[in-house]
Amino acid sequence: MSAKVLLHVGTPKTGTSYLQDVLWRSRPALERAGVLYPADRFDAHFLAALDLMDLPWGGLETEAVGRWEQLAAQVRAFEGTSIVSHEILATATRTQAAQALADLGHAPGDPDGAEVHVLISVRDLVRQVPAEWQETVKHRSTLTYEKFLADLRDPARPTRVSSWFWAAQEIPAILDRWVGDLPPERVHLITVPPSGADRDLLWQRFSSAFGLDGIELDLEADRANASLGVPEAALVRRINTAATGVVPPADYRPLVRELLAHRTLSARSGSPRLALPPDVHPWAVEVSEQWSDEVRRRGYDVVGDLADLHPGPPPTRWADPDSPRESQVADAAVDAITALLVEGVAMREHEARLHGEIEHLRAELHRAHRWRRAKEKALRGVRRSRAGRGLHRVYRRVLRRS
Repeated sequence: MSAKVLLHVGTPKTGTSYLQDVLWRSRPALERAGVLYPADRFDAHFLAALDLMDLPWGGLETEAVGRWEQLAAQVRAFEGTSIVSHEILATATRTQAAQALADLGHAPGDPDGAEVHVLISVRDLVRQVPAEWQETVKHRSTLTYEKFLADLRDPARPTRVSSWFWAAQEIPAILDRWVGDLPPERVHLITVPPSGADRDLLWQRFSSAFGLDGIELDLEADRANASLGVPEAALVRRINTAATGVVPPADYRPLVRELLAHRTLSARSGSPRLALPPDVHPWAVEVSEQWSDEVRRRGYDVVGDLADLHPGPPPTRWADPDSPRESQVADAAVDAITALLVEGVAMREHEARLHGEIEHLRAELHRAHRWRRAKEKALRGVRRSRAGRGLHRVYRRVLRRS
């Protein structure tokens, strides 16, 4: 049984991809230090979360079957500290959360149970709202930013997208579902520093909360979930509209989400950044302050500063992703087309190499076939005479003995 389990349950868009990549790359160093990050592939905890919550996810749920119990069994078998981390766990129901805690060794009142801690990384709502809209866009959504914002602020008429947003982002509700009977000192909130803060500060907070200080880790992660600017997000949303019913989900992920959004468009600089409209900003400030007050009242451990949840001022200039500057969208589209052309050239070269290998194998097969036919013809000639048949019998006996 693990002596200690650190269960990180979200929230999305708070540096979780970077954290998980560092943990994945650093498994040997962690284990030497008595820390287990149980994973046989980089998305092992994602699959385990899908399995725990029985979530459909573009066909990946079939790969997820049995993954939660497999992960939990590894944790229970380890005698040191274990870390489990994925942001979609934030959306778990109270029943699913209780099951997860029990599976990882939490047994109220049992001195032999594991010491389970729940950690949640949080960021101010002013940055979370636009970040979540662009995530929906990167998952094939055609929903406008205006409609997304209207849905979020209309609790009387919840939609699939708004329900997911609040399940993944409403800090007090996530804590209600996950904390259960854990004492406040085993519940830790890691606040994301405000814009403009030292870039290393968030990692320092993660390292402190997870007890990683002093362990030599591989911090050169390559799976950070980069953000899109206004014209880039607008372009992807238009692509989604045009690709509906044309590009299957299995092809959308590598071509649009990974190649275009993550590797190409998110690398562009100089574009206006996604932000809340000035008229929506006061609403986000009010909700964030309510959340901070509630967390402060409950007395949980805060790694960072609850003041980080207080949003900064509204932008002095705001760019609407529903009505972007078309010249900026066109520039982004040129980069996207170029990336697709480069990918197409690489695929054609790969196809040509495969064709070359096929032709080589076909020629080898043809030569082998001709040699076999020649041997068969020679054998038929030998077996036409009594002496030849006798020699052939001797030859076969020699082969059997050897």
